[in-house]
Amino acid sequence: MFAGFGLLSATIWLPILGGVAVIGIGAVRRDWVKISALAVSLLTFLVSLPLYFKFDLSDASHQFTEHRAWIPTFDINYSIGIDGISLPLILLTTFLTVLVVIAAWKVIEYKLANYMAAFLFLEGLMIGVFSSLDAVLFYIFWEAMLIPMFLIIGMWGGENRIYATIKFFLYTLLGSLLMLVAFLYLYNVGDSTFNILEWHDLPIGYTPQILLFIAFFAAFAVKVPMVPVHTWLPDAHVEAPTGGSVILAAVMLKMGGYGFLRFSLPILPDASHALAGVMIALSLIAVVYIALVALAQTDMKKLIAYSSISHMGFVTLGFFIFNAHGIEGGIVQMISHGFVSGALFLCVGVLYDRLHSRKIETYGGVAHSMPVFAALMMVFTLANVGLPGTSGFVGELLVILGAFQENAIFAAIAALTLILGAAYTLRLYKRVIYGKVVSDAVAGLKDLEPQEVITLGLIAAMVLLLGIWPFPLLEVMHPSVELLIEQTSISKLWRNFKLPRVSLVAVPLVIWNDF
Repeated sequence: MFAGFGLLSATIWLPILGGVAVIGIGAVRRDWVKISALAVSLLTFLVSLPLYFKFDLSDASHQFTEHRAWIPTFDINYSIGIDGISLPLILLTTFLTVLVVIAAWKVIEYKLANYMAAFLFLEGLMIGVFSSLDAVLFYIFWEAMLIPMFLIIGMWGGENRIYATIKFFLYTLLGSLLMLVAFLYLYNVGDSTFNILEWHDLPIGYTPQILLFIAFFAAFAVKVPMVPVHTWLPDAHVEAPTGGSVILAAVMLKMGGYGFLRFSLPILPDASHALAGVMIALSLIAVVYIALVALAQTDMKKLIAYSSISHMGFVTLGFFIFNAHGIEGGIVQMISHGFVSGALFLCVGVLYDRLHSRKIETYGGVAHSMPVFAALMMVFTLANVGLPGTSGFVGELLVILGAFQENAIFAAIAALTLILGAAYTLRLYKRVIYGKVVSDAVAGLKDLEPQEVITLGLIAAMVLLLGIWPFPLLEVMHPSVELLIEQTSISKLWRNFKLPRVSLVAVPLVIWNDF
């Protein structure tokens, strides 16, 4: 692909180099910026497709691996590869980046080249996170992706963008510092290597595992985000431009879940089992409590942001019940949520671009003037509810089935999200789309532009396809999930000892002032 680089490297570096080119083009010919950004994003998506079609479905190990010495003195290497867990997330990233570029076609005027380049940089860095097999390389990609998102919110965001940007940056940065400490500890006890796969076999004692788990939790829980470190997300979503909200919800939040799968579970199996009660409790709090918070929102973006937190609670719940149904359901939920939440934020962006208001009370009777928009938003609304035949149903069903195998009470509480999700999502749709036309401004709304039909239509197709035929996604991840379950089985050191699982009762119900 590139000289000396493989297919996976091309997928990482093509958008980054393309972003540099877009900035250069913008300095010479501004009218070429949109075409060049779209060409780079489309090419990246096309380059990523062979990763799926050439992927060996029978092999649970990492594929498309590349390994080059970088800093030999400390055994730091440019080492990348993907398995059945990271591959779907990479395809989600390349697909949605194309749509974000198209969605900005007629919306962004201020520093257009910089805007497009920021998303291309972000795309390459996020793919780097999902591909890294060296901890230092992972950390560099993990931290570097904060920069373009910081700029996207800070430069093209709303009135309170500075506050939201700083809060987002501090939350994510501070948590990541503890992850770096954990990496350094593992390097010292792991024969001086930063190879993540070699860390899976390290004989780590019980107490160090607990401390390392807490360090990883600080980084990954913020990214998900889990209660009680979730409060940065609604502020970031409200102030971010539409494209920023889409990528933030659809891809960046998934990195927290990915981190648990790549580091916490396989490297720290004993701690993962011991603290599973805490993780399940926090997940169920997110599923139920945050759904109730969403019911109280009057801002459409805030409502969808809280909905994202609630649905991501399903993801972490699935991961920490340690069975195939739960973990596969959590991964499917991550992919589905990427499509559905991204589409809902695009829908809010469509309305905001016309009336410059995110308030639910501003709208009513939109279906009279925007029937195509109403039909497409209905698809995403039903997917968010978890209606059978949509992608939202598949992940939630698998997680509930997995939870039932672990504990029927967990499954019953998790199933409440089907009711609460329907309550706040259908309420939003009813008040915005149906009813009487509330104002002349709403009556005069124009239906979707061609680029809006393309973006929303493509996502709607993926939501329905994944809901009707999830097999290709489940097939590609199953061997890697089976290997992960084997790795998360309790280590030999503690196999004959009953691990102390923290009781749900011991977890304080931390209720932040969200209402």
